[in-house]
Amino acid sequence: MTNFPPRRRRRAQLRRRVAFAALVALLGAGSPALADVAGVRGRAPAPVPEAGAPAPVRNDARGAAAQPGAPGAPRPRTFDTGPARAALGRLLPRHATQFTLVPEPATGADTFTVSGRAGAITVRGSTGATLLTGVGWYLQHVAGADIGWPGDSIGMLPARLPAVPAPVTRSALVPHRYALNDTDDGYSGAYRTFEQRRRQIDLLALHGINEVFVQVGAEYPYYRALQGFGYSAAELREWIPGPGHQSWWLLQNLSGFGGPVSERLMRERAELGGRIAEQLRGLGMTPVLPGCFGTVPPGFAARNPGASTVAQGDWAGFDRPDWLDPSSPVFGKLAAAYYAEQRAVFGDSTMYRMSPLHEGGTAGTVDVKAAAGAVQSALHAAHPGAMWAVLGWQDSPKAELLAGVDTSKLLVLDGLSDRYNRLDRETRWGGVPYAMGTIYNFGGHTTIGANTSVWIDRFGSWRAKSGSALKGIAYLPEATGTNPAAFDLFTDLAWEPGPIDQRKWFADFAGRRYGRPDKEAAAAWEELRTGPYSTSSGLWSESQDSLFTARPALTAVGAAYWSPQSMRYPADSVRRALDHLLKVDPKLRGSSAYRFDLVDTARQALANHSRVLLPKIKAAYEAKDLVRFRELTAQWRDGERQLDVVTGSDPNFLLGNWLSAARSWGADEAEQDRYEYDARSILSVWGRRSTSEGGFLHDYANREWAGLIGELYAPRWAAYFETLEESLVRRAAPREIDWHAFEDDWARRTTRHPSGANGPKGDPYTLATSIAAALKSSAGAAR
Repeated sequence: MTNFPPRRRRRAQLRRRVAFAALVALLGAGSPALADVAGVRGRAPAPVPEAGAPAPVRNDARGAAAQPGAPGAPRPRTFDTGPARAALGRLLPRHATQFTLVPEPATGADTFTVSGRAGAITVRGSTGATLLTGVGWYLQHVAGADIGWPGDSIGMLPARLPAVPAPVTRSALVPHRYALNDTDDGYSGAYRTFEQRRRQIDLLALHGINEVFVQVGAEYPYYRALQGFGYSAAELREWIPGPGHQSWWLLQNLSGFGGPVSERLMRERAELGGRIAEQLRGLGMTPVLPGCFGTVPPGFAARNPGASTVAQGDWAGFDRPDWLDPSSPVFGKLAAAYYAEQRAVFGDSTMYRMSPLHEGGTAGTVDVKAAAGAVQSALHAAHPGAMWAVLGWQDSPKAELLAGVDTSKLLVLDGLSDRYNRLDRETRWGGVPYAMGTIYNFGGHTTIGANTSVWIDRFGSWRAKSGSALKGIAYLPEATGTNPAAFDLFTDLAWEPGPIDQRKWFADFAGRRYGRPDKEAAAAWEELRTGPYSTSSGLWSESQDSLFTARPALTAVGAAYWSPQSMRYPADSVRRALDHLLKVDPKLRGSSAYRFDLVDTARQALANHSRVLLPKIKAAYEAKDLVRFRELTAQWRDGERQLDVVTGSDPNFLLGNWLSAARSWGADEAEQDRYEYDARSILSVWGRRSTSEGGFLHDYANREWAGLIGELYAPRWAAYFETLEESLVRRAAPREIDWHAFEDDWARRTTRHPSGANGPKGDPYTLATSIAAALKSSAGAAR
């Protein structure tokens, strides 16, 4: 793998680690003098120790007590702009030298100032990340370019960047700008490289985020710590799930599935997580690390006298891990061991992420108030004054939990801010600080849209109300990298001094998205604004998914069981947007932003058409009209074929990238196959039969990707239509199909698909034009 040291260098690192561990054992772990002798102070994360060796204690000058913003920590007079300059070089390789970055640590809110003449832009900022936010503001408001997630128009920038008409200063309206759902690693790709994750950090900084959840490698501290509590390494490797499913293990929902994991994999993932955390620190951002709240393997109480555990029951067909009562004396020891192991690899932080009793956890006889206090006490024993971030979801956090903690050190990440109406977060949580969040994407669905007007209205009104506890924004889609307009707009909330005009924002977005204003681009985004980006709250925060990706049934109303079951906006708005995008000035069609948007809009227009076509197929079948049935199912197959081909023309829609990433982490073919199953299963069956069927999680992570459509979704519908046609011909009931077996068979394949730089095939413009013509023809025939 290109993102890890070559094998020979890793052996040398191992020799140094063993020598260091021996020194720790000889002189005594935790000695400040030892830390200085070992050269640990102020360095990158400590080397990942081998299992069985003592974990080196990190005594880092950038630890919790020294991080800017930590309680009692003095504000630095300056900071190193090197990491921000490096990020700027990655983001704007042709123009980075035209920016001068000046550190100006703030005494209050994060602030940037942008000024300068043509070709010489000066950005002053309170942190490295805020300097990049200033660059992002300049690109958006002065240069008229977009670096989106995904797609950019920087190729349209002039060789000499334009001057800033007058200096502009912006300060963050809220102190917390948090990013990444607990599920992001699972649904965005648990097998991504350091370079891919560093790109994500660069984009988050460019858009004003300052707190980022770091999940990759979180299993390693558990793996090492629990070996001191009666568990063998082999037992723990069976208990820890594959990387694609670890998000839900950290949420205390499941264990074991997709494994066993190898010790080598865990070490390398921990090393990657440490690099990510250090990358964030270098930019002055907070790495939000998973905290310890009592997740333990089966049999913990029997192996640890004095421990009290509560079985957590079932989650969607999985047996949940047990919960160690945090009030029991053993919990303090486990938490201390966990945080020590975590510090050795990830360093310290000022914010930790925990959600006890998530989605139906069982308290049993545990006093939740006392347990919450014990969890926070253990956190503060390891990291004095650290913030506890808890997800606001369903009925969590419960009043009992809030009553047991110092809520000035707690932040609720509200996952329901834009989903329901009549929300009063101050009353609900008793004035506890919270961040207004959005989950506009579930499972990594490729559907576009968001409740953007709800964001704009609620952020301003909630913040302005008397006694407001709103202290941040929380960017929480279950998967990132699918919806650049939503990402841009939501993060703008925290930096725009006045209310955002939704119509003007989308018009301006259309101009910078492709490098300069264009009337057809503006018309396209106006259609998208009034359609999928103006959905309302009340029940949903996400748009509907596609029926092409649904498990076959004439009565199908959605692919994922937990998604909207009907259109949330007029379908014609997307088809009209596609027509306008195809008329954009040819000079603007070369950017990755235009190509992505064109493919994505064509894909969405086709997906919406599936909801028009399936009821017609149902009517033909029920009328026993074999000729019409064959005609309509042929149209359906052609739609799937077009969908597979058009998504195959853009690198962001390739199944091959997802699968090849998983295989790249395996040391041999058996391990590669195991991780590929981990990656395939989460897209299809999700888990075992009980999970897929009883828990209704099959197709939860459906997405319209080239390869996934052609190899799973299209054959699945073809098999179904074949049974219906047979039933019409034979005048008998259609034969049953075991869909779980069908889908699990696909998940266990190891077929290869196009990936990498040579993966995309075909011209997006030609393919989108063909789709637009087909949709027009179909609409004309319907009239």
